[in-house]
Amino acid sequence: MEAAAAYLHFLSIMALTAMLVTQLTLCSRDLQPPQVQTLAQIDIVYLFAAVLALATGLIRLFVAGKGASFYFMNPLFYIKIALFLAVGLISVMPTLQFIRWNRALKAGEGRVLRDNDIETIRRYIALELLLLAFIPLAAVLMARGIGLQH
Repeated sequence: MEAAAAYLHFLSIMALTAMLVTQLTLCSRDLQPPQVQTLAQIDIVYLFAAVLALATGLIRLFVAGKGASFYFMNPLFYIKIALFLAVGLISVMPTLQFIRWNRALKAGEGRVLRDNDIETIRRYIALELLLLAFIPLAAVLMARGIGLQH
């Protein structure tokens, strides 16, 4: 059970990262209306991966892992959770923009994809990736007992 939970946890984090990289790649100055729907679909997979990462993390925390006391005693655990929450909150802005773009395109509006909006969303996605990169670092340090008060 522990190995399966760890595997699914790592797999979901890799999927989450892949979806963000894909969004960043697609969301460029060359963004075309047909790609906007693809961005929204990728965003749904991103959400699923994030929920799976959270669920498997909770399983590892409370059911199949080192136990909640191991994690709750380590300040790095709280940094890891704060980073995950920050990534999730930052992801709201791109999600809302993808929804706005899709609605506007379906309504037949003209120039929907403005360079300024695209660049702003790219910055949000890049920030998500930057913060996400520190989560495994916190996990690796925690697994080695770094951060524990002796």
